[in-house]
Amino acid sequence: MGAMPNDVGLRRNAGIDLLRGLSILLVVLHHIGLRIKLRKTELVSLFPEKLLNALNFNGYEAVFIFFVISGFLITSNALRRSGSLANIDLRTFYARRFSRIAPCLVLLVLVLSVLHLLGVQDYVVQREGQSLPRAIVAALGFHLNWYEGMTGYLPGGWDVLWSLSIEEVFYLGFPIVCLLTRRTWVLAPMLLVLAVSLPWTRAALADNEIWQEKAYLPGMAAIATGVLGALLAQRWRTVLPHVASALGVAGAVGLYLVMFEGKLLWQMMHNGYMLLLTGSALCLVLASAWAPVGRTPWRGLDWLRSWGRLSYEIYLTHMFVVFGIVRVYRAMGSDIAHGYLWYLPALPLCWMLGRAVERCISLPAEQRLRARMLPVPAVSAVPA
Repeated sequence: MGAMPNDVGLRRNAGIDLLRGLSILLVVLHHIGLRIKLRKTELVSLFPEKLLNALNFNGYEAVFIFFVISGFLITSNALRRSGSLANIDLRTFYARRFSRIAPCLVLLVLVLSVLHLLGVQDYVVQREGQSLPRAIVAALGFHLNWYEGMTGYLPGGWDVLWSLSIEEVFYLGFPIVCLLTRRTWVLAPMLLVLAVSLPWTRAALADNEIWQEKAYLPGMAAIATGVLGALLAQRWRTVLPHVASALGVAGAVGLYLVMFEGKLLWQMMHNGYMLLLTGSALCLVLASAWAPVGRTPWRGLDWLRSWGRLSYEIYLTHMFVVFGIVRVYRAMGSDIAHGYLWYLPALPLCWMLGRAVERCISLPAEQRLRARMLPVPAVSAVPA
């Protein structure tokens, strides 16, 4: 395990990248699985149905894992640059968020709008009470989650932006709250109350299923959990190796229960199982941050880590691949028993599209924007 614990440094963290990779993979499998269910293929004769369901139906939970990771990474990077959240630089914080989020977001909205105007199937905004201009405003104004809650689901390419709306509204207010509170002992209890409110905020929205899933407060509770984790990692930069290992085991067990025993947990805990989810994700994040120096348990999983490094680009673009694959699958009249075979081209195509977007759009645009918006060139931080 290694003798010395690892300080949380500037380098990419293999464990966190792996968790991000697992999360984005579950999102992609979920969106394919809604259309080609693994449990209806002949794989059900080879693997337990519980496993196939776990692969297909944990996309929503995976987004909440993303929220926790996002809160941890963005806060950790802000702490490294400023020393404390009381000294956070608003210009730097917002410039970094804008340069990371805006290029891909604007391009996606532009492409989706063109596809709508061309009448391409799967991309036309046509539900009663919805329109293209209003969808554009909702996406760029970070309230697409609210818009869907009030009017119904948008086409899949737009729908993925609900989580981005929650994240960016949180990060618009977060640095301001940090500057106003000025003290961690004031900020931390506020974050803790928000973090543990998750079951109750979801339960209070039970009369609107879409809004219950996509409301601001539940998602922000998960982000606040990650922020608290970053504060803990700053307060205790090192821990004993067995403490990190125990956190890793606890987090893995918790995620297993959520993903494989979701129905049972719902009967026992109702919305409380979401708190188990975010707490387990935090345990894994902290275990990775505090892992001993030189420990490399992730050998052989570099492919999954690469998914984690491309998670933002894959998340925004994977529905193009999903819709395309499903259209071809249906046009060929394929037997559902062999439906699992269509996952084989879909997954690498999602990765390749995400990689192309990162290489051609995300990184160049981010570098140019930061060079123009930041007064002094800064050391690249781990993207969140």
